[in-house]
Amino acid sequence: MSVVLKYYTLASALALLTACGGKPDAAAGKDAPAGKGGQPAAPAAPSNPDRVTVSPAQERAAGIELGSFERQNMSTEVQANGSVEVPPQSRAAITAIMGGYVQTVSVLPGQHVAAGAVIATLRSPEFLTLQQTYLQSKAKVRFLAEDLERQRILDVEDVGAKRKLQLARADYASEQATLRTTAAQLRLLGISLARLDAGTIVQAVPLTTPIAGYVKSVNINPGEFVNPQDPLAEVLNRDDLHLELKVFEKDVALVKPGQLILFKVQNSGREEELKARVFLVGKAFDDNARTVRVHAHMEPERSDLLPGQFVAARIQTAGARVRTLPEAALIQAGDLSYIFQRVGTDSGRSVFRRVKVRAGQPQHGDVAVTILDPLADTTHLVRRGAYFLDAELRKGEGGD
Repeated sequence: MSVVLKYYTLASALALLTACGGKPDAAAGKDAPAGKGGQPAAPAAPSNPDRVTVSPAQERAAGIELGSFERQNMSTEVQANGSVEVPPQSRAAITAIMGGYVQTVSVLPGQHVAAGAVIATLRSPEFLTLQQTYLQSKAKVRFLAEDLERQRILDVEDVGAKRKLQLARADYASEQATLRTTAAQLRLLGISLARLDAGTIVQAVPLTTPIAGYVKSVNINPGEFVNPQDPLAEVLNRDDLHLELKVFEKDVALVKPGQLILFKVQNSGREEELKARVFLVGKAFDDNARTVRVHAHMEPERSDLLPGQFVAARIQTAGARVRTLPEAALIQAGDLSYIFQRVGTDSGRSVFRRVKVRAGQPQHGDVAVTILDPLADTTHLVRRGAYFLDAELRKGEGGD
């Protein structure tokens, strides 16, 4: 009796194994229909390549936020580079009126000097010769003046010849011209005529600065001979710092006086954005770079910047009330961008549609968008989480 029971038990187990072994084949045949040559067929393409469906759990995990357009005043911008500069009247190059040897240097780069301060002194035999000429000419003028007076008296008494009177007048006028010219040269050199008239002859002349400011550079040393055309030192007055920007030819027509400029000083470690306002737009092109120079006053005036510092600027050229979305709502794709519109649900899952737009320059985290297909302002749009939807859409297209 026990043998029969064992037989039936073994038979039942074999039958069960046979039945289980046949199910995977049937299931495989059902899930992967054969194509040509007995190979499995390729999956069907999605019905709409611009639509993506996600579950509520995926929405929460991706942080998708819905909303609609906002209307804001957004300005268009012109990008420009330039530097911090001072106007020409605030920049003085110190040069010598006449060549000479440097006797002393009185300043260092970075030092503040007042207007009329002595930068250096020069000495030269020519300075002595010029003073000698002045004194001799002055003495000669006195003599010729007395001689002219004698010739007048003789002419009145009809004793002297007319020719002598005329010659005396000519000599006096000629020597006066020489005296005036020599005196003017001495004034240019900075030599005091009053001291010279008193008998003091100076051996060295001072080089002074015509403006107050900071010494930018000193290019001389004591004992060095300098020529009149050599720049010996440079002084900058920083009281009127301004921006000098280079705007490309295609953008010049957009720039007008009075427009606001937002700029940052490059390579300075400053993260703050400073403000300036256009006060002058150039009227000629730089032939090499095809740019126009634009000058702007800083608001407020800054004393902590240095002439020559490079800046990157954005000129606010125009303003209009337009549709905007956060930067997180857009997917950049070359000249066009994409946003996602929620169009409904399917079996409890949200359905989103990809929409083409044109995007402007970001401003304070928002972007002006131009819709290529009509959409109402109240359309449900994805304001955050667009990159997740774009990735899911690419999966449906067979991408990475």
